Amino acid sequence: MVNDVVVVGAGPVGLLLAAELRLVGVDVTVIERAAARSPHSKALTLHPRSLEVLAMRGLAGPFVREGVPVPTGHYGGLPVRLDFSVLDTRFPYTLVLPQLRTEQLLEERLRELGGEIRWEHRALQVRQDADGAEVDVAGPDGTYTLRAAWVVGCDGAGSTVRSSAGIDFPGTRASTTGFLGDVVLDAPPSAPSVDNEHGGFLVVPLADGHHRIAGTTGESLAIPADQPLTFDELRGYVRQVAGTDFGMRAPRWLSRFGNASRQAARYRDGRILLAGDAAHMHMPMGGQGLNVGLQDAFNLGWKLAAVCQGRAPEGLLDTYHAERHPVGAALLENTQAQTVLGATYTADARALRSVFGRLLAAHPAVNRQFAGELSALDVAYRPAAGRRRGKGAGRGRPLAGRYPRPRPRAGRRARAQLVSAADRRALRTAPPRPGRRRGAPRPGRRREAWDGRRPGRRRRARRRRGDRRESGPDTGRDRAPDHHP
Repeated sequence: MVNDVVVVGAGPVGLLLAAELRLVGVDVTVIERAAARSPHSKALTLHPRSLEVLAMRGLAGPFVREGVPVPTGHYGGLPVRLDFSVLDTRFPYTLVLPQLRTEQLLEERLRELGGEIRWEHRALQVRQDADGAEVDVAGPDGTYTLRAAWVVGCDGAGSTVRSSAGIDFPGTRASTTGFLGDVVLDAPPSAPSVDNEHGGFLVVPLADGHHRIAGTTGESLAIPADQPLTFDELRGYVRQVAGTDFGMRAPRWLSRFGNASRQAARYRDGRILLAGDAAHMHMPMGGQGLNVGLQDAFNLGWKLAAVCQGRAPEGLLDTYHAERHPVGAALLENTQAQTVLGATYTADARALRSVFGRLLAAHPAVNRQFAGELSALDVAYRPAAGRRRGKGAGRGRPLAGRYPRPRPRAGRRARAQLVSAADRRALRTAPPRPGRRRGAPRPGRRREAWDGRRPGRRRRARRRRGDRRESGPDTGRDRAPDHHP
């Protein structure tokens, strides 16, 4: 059997991508080397842009209901918090929700759409030719080969898909190691972080009575990240910084992490694509990795679906690399900067932290800039080379080059703009543009609705095509996020 797409990896990135494909009927097979989901959650947060992405599919509700909204974030563990409450979004907060639950909710979505996961099926090798790709798979009943038009590697930093394609993964090796533990604290600290010349750590309350402690000390930095962390070591690190272990007990998960930073040289190689950690790895600073991966999947999903169904040329997939690779590069840059701020304990580093802290406290614009970076609300895609620029650029493409605002600002008028993907309608708001008229897509149309100046011409074109006006409810399930039809 030939699949449209094989997704390697059933983490949050692979699940969202597969759900995006199934949403419009693309045949997709998801394989995962693990026998079951890990009960431990490496990531804990969903940022505003990720929640907007989920909301564009009508999925944000369960996540918001189960998560804990926190209106602040951190940059490099600095004691001055980033203020997310001022961000121009429906979700002006970081949502604390364990990765395990995020994956479960995304898997439920995939199954609702008729998708399945082949657990304990490991990709051994990927090959491609002009017409498609093959994945050699080892499963519980032996080895077999999957044939597909496209293969997407969502299989983590050690990606088999990436290495099979010969895609370089340049960057830096780990030079700093941090610690992480999910424990019960009988007397948790009142502040979300503790920081001094000995080290620093963050404390995040979890829904089940545990707390996550994650940080670095001068003593922990040089220990290899693959060396197991003991409970006594964790307790010792915390005491070294805080002078107490806060009544720490009942460890559920202990781990170390490093600051290796790498990015795939290209996100597409012929019939093979990469997303999430397979495309970029970094120090887990600011809770960005899972979020950037979800946004990779969302950017790629509708494009790959359009190509699979013959609604767009294969060249559309090149825009995935063009748009998301710079985002990944910026991710590595800001996590490396945060590592210097948050995991270096020289006198010079302390001075740098002090200066940055004063900037964040005294200048709201600086605070907002960093909050925009971490939340991904500052992401704006540049028009592709050769696309018209300047006056009239993007005419007929209301989302060109930027995300439309999810709601109007106080005191400003707003108008609705409608875009269509996979034959459904979508509603977004955006500031008014003089001389433009509203446009409405209709079921059955497979192109982006546009608000041209000459509605009479559109009516004549509709009559020539034999189109009929129809109306239908906005399902909220199929909204085009980017600037392509």
